[in-house]
Amino acid sequence: MPFVNIKITKDGATANQKKELIKGATQLLVDVLGKNPATTVVVIDEVETDNWGIGGETVTDRRSKN
Repeated sequence: MPFVNIKITKDGATANQKKELIKGATQLLVDVLGKNPATTVVVIDEVETDNWGIGGETVTDRRSKN
């Protein structure tokens, strides 16, 4: 049973975009590894930008500079 975990920032995707991510990740495992889509699990975790760091600073701080 394949398990895919996608992490994005909380404001990173709409409900429809998440559906597409789940569908696309499932299809990728079918196409590349021949996995059964019925047993493929995809989880999307949404992380607050204060809890996501890049280059020693939070995403919130990085975005506020733009």
